[in-house]
Amino acid sequence: MEPPGEKPGEAEGLRVTPQLLKSRTGEFALESILLLKLRDLGLVDLGCLGECLALEWLDLSGNALSQLGPLASLHQLAVLNVSNNRLTGLEPLAACENLQSLNVAGNLLATPGQLQCLAGLQGLQHLRLQDPLTRLSNPLCTSPSYYSVVREMLPGLKAIDGERVSGRGSEFYQLCRDLDSSLCPSSSPGPRSLEAQPWVEPGYWESWPTRSSSILEEACRQFQDTLHECLELDRQAGDCLARAQQTLSPAGTTSSFVF
Repeated sequence: MEPPGEKPGEAEGLRVTPQLLKSRTGEFALESILLLKLRDLGLVDLGCLGECLALEWLDLSGNALSQLGPLASLHQLAVLNVSNNRLTGLEPLAACENLQSLNVAGNLLATPGQLQCLAGLQGLQHLRLQDPLTRLSNPLCTSPSYYSVVREMLPGLKAIDGERVSGRGSEFYQLCRDLDSSLCPSSSPGPRSLEAQPWVEPGYWESWPTRSSSILEEACRQFQDTLHECLELDRQAGDCLARAQQTLSPAGTTSSFVF
């Protein structure tokens, strides 16, 4: 009898089996599986996963995988997530000619040379080697030059670590990288950076003393005179309306109009 809460095929635990794949997907034939999510299962062996020949989307993140051998037969695979594992090489992926997006953050890739096997993947556009949000990375990412080396090695990439390197929006990310590099203190000896200089001359922001102007005084006087005239006209108009109302209204009748 299977333990409570355990699906068929999960009792084997660390190895991918046909029973595990069928219970996860509901498919009876492994060749019919297109999408597969096997994350956080503690897998150490991909077992029969290579028999899923139609697989296009695969998530193997959060396991304990050290090699990807069975994936070499997955020629239709387009999206692969193997982040947070124990991979030291990606050679089997060289046969996945349709691969477009690859996430290998949180593994043991130590040198850019371990990515050379991906150079023949013409459709590869997105590669993630580190993810600051989940704090996943690879040893090779500690090198300040890894970004440029990967970009040179895989010129077809459109995004590295979620940042655009070509196409629309890449200029913005390049500007951000340039700003970061310029703000980071350099350990190498070089010319001393210039101190920040004020944008304007001293005293620019000080308020200037009020200057008397005969033109301004005359304008204010004329404005006051005009305002008094307007108030007088308003008073006269009110008196005229009141008299008109009293004349037009019959004796003893209160007008319904309010002025």
